[in-house]
Amino acid sequence: METASIKTPLGIATITGDEKGIAKIAIAEEGLVSEVIPLVLQEAVTQLQAYFEGHRNHFDFPINPAGTEFQQKVWKGLCEIPFGKTMSYLELAKQLGDVKAIRAVASANGKNPLWIVVPCHRVIGTDGSLTGYAGGLWRKKWLLEHENPSTQQSLFD
Repeated sequence: METASIKTPLGIATITGDEKGIAKIAIAEEGLVSEVIPLVLQEAVTQLQAYFEGHRNHFDFPINPAGTEFQQKVWKGLCEIPFGKTMSYLELAKQLGDVKAIRAVASANGKNPLWIVVPCHRVIGTDGSLTGYAGGLWRKKWLLEHENPSTQQSLFD
């Protein structure tokens, strides 16, 4: 596995992957920025930078996250939430076919290893509130406003 760290408006993002795809993207408050980006990570780095610059609203580089079959199903469901839109945990559980699985869906959402690319930040509470986010609620708010500045700013002020 190769790794690279890049500076983003939300901190230092560390990207990990190989020729099979990107396995993990994590965010930290601080860290060293990579001087050289490994070839297998260059497309992911380019697309993430374009996202933060406001020039990209989807990702199409190969991903290869490790997780259970259920987690993979939830993460795939997250990828179907359109850019600039949100969905509640309950709506996601219904979409996946089991309204009673809401806690399991929330747990799988929290274990998402691909920050931003698998858009767990687009999942909110049924009442429209910002709910738990591994990267911190301020990052979730920033991401939602970045993706939909006209409506999200008024919802979460």
